[in-house]
Amino acid sequence: MSKKKRTIFRRGRRNFFTGLAVVLPVIISVGIALWLFNKAVDVSDILLYPFRFVPGVELTDIWKDGTPGSDLYFGWKVVAIVEAIVLTGLLGFLTRYYVGKKLVQLVDYVILNVPLLGKIYGTVKQVNQAFTSEKKSSFKQVVMVEFPRKGLFSVGFVTAEQVRTDEGESIISIFVPTTPNPTTGFLLVLPESKVTLLDMSVADGIKYIVSLGAVPPENAGGIQAAFKAEAERLLAKDV
Repeated sequence: MSKKKRTIFRRGRRNFFTGLAVVLPVIISVGIALWLFNKAVDVSDILLYPFRFVPGVELTDIWKDGTPGSDLYFGWKVVAIVEAIVLTGLLGFLTRYYVGKKLVQLVDYVILNVPLLGKIYGTVKQVNQAFTSEKKSSFKQVVMVEFPRKGLFSVGFVTAEQVRTDEGESIISIFVPTTPNPTTGFLLVLPESKVTLLDMSVADGIKYIVSLGAVPPENAGGIQAAFKAEAERLLAKDV
């Protein structure tokens, strides 16, 4: 291969990967959005059943093969999603009042007393409340802990203070997410003295983890200072 052809090949390859870096995030984002949209439609499909009784509306107008539960026309998919959003908002509005709260308690009581389903429902409800509670944030503080072994450090989030020792030191729960998927991870229970607080927001901490550390937080100096202080502390101990 001549030098000119090699140069053209290298430029073409470089241009391809540059374009891929621009297009790939768009493709992945659109793909995830479409997947979530279709999953939401699968769940909210049942909300379209009452339309079968509307005069002038045939089953084949809603479902492509005329069978409820089969593939929907796109327009009806949008209707199903909008209907689900409106009904969810209405349910949220009702639960702010006495009748709605009593209705939710009744549903909870019935489902929690169903074998197996009650265990699953109870666990999902507790996790959902932990992450969506308006009263407090699930992740309170971004921290750095010595994990998974001595000499290695991970970024995590304080989730709760468990107890205080007789000496007055707090024992706290730390969630260390895996990267780039922060929905799974490890639960650590450590004394406060083993935890280094980082001067960064929870949102920046999540972005930092999801990006494999490639996206620095807005307060990059804060986390760098914490890393530097921890490194100096370890070096001092070795000496």
